[in-house]
Amino acid sequence: MKPEVAAFLAKSREFLEKAQGLLDAHHWPDEAGRAAYLAGFHAAQALIFDKVGRVLKRHSGVKAEFHRLVRGDPRIDDELRAFLGFAYSLKAIADYETGPGSLISPELAAEAITISKRFVATMAELIEDATMR
Repeated sequence: MKPEVAAFLAKSREFLEKAQGLLDAHHWPDEAGRAAYLAGFHAAQALIFDKVGRVLKRHSGVKAEFHRLVRGDPRIDDELRAFLGFAYSLKAIADYETGPGSLISPELAAEAITISKRFVATMAELIEDATMR
């Protein structure tokens, strides 16, 4: 595995741990949702670097390239395809929103963490599968 890919996957796993801890220990669902997104973002960066050898840093660029790379791949279901967009909305709420619409429920944060765990694991599997060939 390329060192950059391993670093992105390690970062994604760090954010998964942070997300769960922020929800469980601190009861901060907004920060937990944000961390769940960042776990997926870094896992997508790992896949992108593994496949095309480029580091994309803009959220929109990572999302677009991820969708291009997994188009038609039966291992990526609709929930995983939609994850980056769904979770980015949680990050945006945590980072920018104020007032009544600025709260993320613990249930929504827990859902984001659950999907993020599956997203990160699936990206690692796709990378491992490519490495084995």
